[in-house]
Amino acid sequence: MTKTSLPPEEKKVADKVVIFSKELIILLAAFAVSLFTFIFIAFRVFYLDKTGADEKAFAFARSIVNDSTTKLMEIVTFFGSHYFLIPANLLVSFYFLLTKKSRYSIKVSAIALSSVLIMLGLKLLFNRHRPLIPLLEPARGLSFPSGHAFMSVCFYGLLMIIIWREERPHPVLKWVLLILVVALLLFIGFSRIYLRVHYFTDVVAGFCIGSFWLLLSSFLIDRIRPAGLKQA
Repeated sequence: MTKTSLPPEEKKVADKVVIFSKELIILLAAFAVSLFTFIFIAFRVFYLDKTGADEKAFAFARSIVNDSTTKLMEIVTFFGSHYFLIPANLLVSFYFLLTKKSRYSIKVSAIALSSVLIMLGLKLLFNRHRPLIPLLEPARGLSFPSGHAFMSVCFYGLLMIIIWREERPHPVLKWVLLILVVALLLFIGFSRIYLRVHYFTDVVAGFCIGSFWLLLSSFLIDRIRPAGLKQA
C-alpha cells in the first residue's frame, strides 16, 4: 500500500501543528520544573528553616575574596541592576518600534513591567531580610527572591527567545549567544552572593520564578492577536 502525501498547504499546517505541540510540551516541562523548584526552595527556607546551602555558598565566596575579583563582581552585578535594565528595556522596546516589530516591542515592555510588580509582591510576601554581612555597602529592600536574578532572566532570556526565533543569525552564532547569556546570568547571580547582599537560595529562587514568568508571559502574549497589530 502506497503512502499518500498531503497537499503542500496541508503539509505546512501539519508541520506547524507538530512544531507547536513540541514547543508546548517543552514549555509545560519548563513551567513545571521552574515553579516546583521555587516552591521547594521557599518551603525549605521558610517552613523547614534549612539554610545550609546559603552558608556553604557564603563560605566558598569568602574563600575567593580579593580586590580584583571584587571589582569584577561590582561590574557584573551592574548588568543585573535596575540602573542598567530599565534603560536597556526602554532602548530595546524603542528599537523594535523603529523597526516596525510591534509584537516584540509590546512583549519587552509588558514582561518588564509585569515582572517588576511580581518581584515586589513576592518580596513583600516572603519578607526575608538581607544578609547582615555585606562585603561592601548594604543593599536596600528585601531579599527573597533576588531581583537581580529575576529581572535579568526576564530581560536577557527574552532577548535570547527573540534571537532564537529569528531566521538570522546563523544557528551556530545563536548557540554561542545562548551560552554567553547563560554565563552572564550565572555570573550576575554569583555576584550577589559574593557581595553578600543575597543568599544563595534568593538567587536560585529568582532564576526559577523569573524563568517561569518569562516563559508563561511570552507564551500568552504570542497567543494574543490584537486587531491591527502586526505580527513580528
